[in-house]
Amino acid sequence: MGPEWSSLGGFALAVGLAVLAEVALFIILRLSTQILRRRHPLLMDQYTRARRQLLILSGVIFLLIAVATSWPHEGSKTVLQHVLVIATVAAAAGFLTSVVTGTINNIRSHHPIEGDDDQNSRRIQTQLSLIRGFVNAAIWLVALGFAFFTIPGAEAVGTSILASAGVASVIAGIAAQSLLGNVFAGLQLALSGSVRVGDLVVATGQQGRVEEVTLTTVVVKTWDGRHLVLPSTYFTTTPFENWTHGSSEMMGVVQLDVDWRVSPASLRKRLEEVLAKAPLWDGKSSGLIVEDATGGVVRVRAVVSAADSSDLFDLRAQVREELVEWISSQATDALPVTRTLAEGAAPPPAQA
Repeated sequence: MGPEWSSLGGFALAVGLAVLAEVALFIILRLSTQILRRRHPLLMDQYTRARRQLLILSGVIFLLIAVATSWPHEGSKTVLQHVLVIATVAAAAGFLTSVVTGTINNIRSHHPIEGDDDQNSRRIQTQLSLIRGFVNAAIWLVALGFAFFTIPGAEAVGTSILASAGVASVIAGIAAQSLLGNVFAGLQLALSGSVRVGDLVVATGQQGRVEEVTLTTVVVKTWDGRHLVLPSTYFTTTPFENWTHGSSEMMGVVQLDVDWRVSPASLRKRLEEVLAKAPLWDGKSSGLIVEDATGGVVRVRAVVSAADSSDLFDLRAQVREELVEWISSQATDALPVTRTLAEGAAPPPAQA
């Protein structure tokens, strides 16, 4: 029986059996997926990649068994087996990472971010994203160590990798410091919650919303659609603004330069009328004061508040437009003018 298997014919038969086993596994996975999809459609969608990776892993294992039992040429058999063993390790790592990714994505789907005030979901999304990257990196590191174990003479390297003792000697010194610094910075961001997915931040002088947080980088999408990819260490070493860290509520100001004849009380009353009809105003903060009175004009500052930065921007624009319209049509005395007095001329009499 042995000599019959150790031939090209026996190998062809073994490959045929491997193909049949792969097809049978494919049918079983497909039927089980269809049954489970009826009850858990979203869950099955998260593990689509894992099913593909499982088929790849099983196919490599079946082929390895076929080579080990029936490949007729002893000289090349060892090489083929070695290549297939490494392929099996890589396929197993790919399957495990796809399972981890599917599991993390499934958990994240149960915690959607609903508005800027959803602090808990944003924290969970950020932490899960970083955990996914950390676990997947660990899986591939272990797989790399096992791959070195299969190479004669390289077992010590595999041992060093698995024990994390040889990492510093594999990566160049400066690159390792930068990479590991970003990794630890990413973990610090996840644990501290200073930056979370969905936060509105101002970094490098540009405002944007945090779209992704990984172990090494933070991706910020600006208002014009650009993406800022910043190292994690930026947010641990550089001061930045987080407009939605504790609450999304914000206050803003509207400044106007008007003439000295302005009536602050009338302008304040008009502001109250505008805010009373403004749906974007959250009803919490408002007010108008004379901030300065130099340079021939009076500077007034109106303070308004809104639920988030987007509403605040639109509310400030609305208040500014309404006040300008009211001054130009109803309070023309408040329009700024330039006054000159000829030398030697008497000043105009004071108005009663």
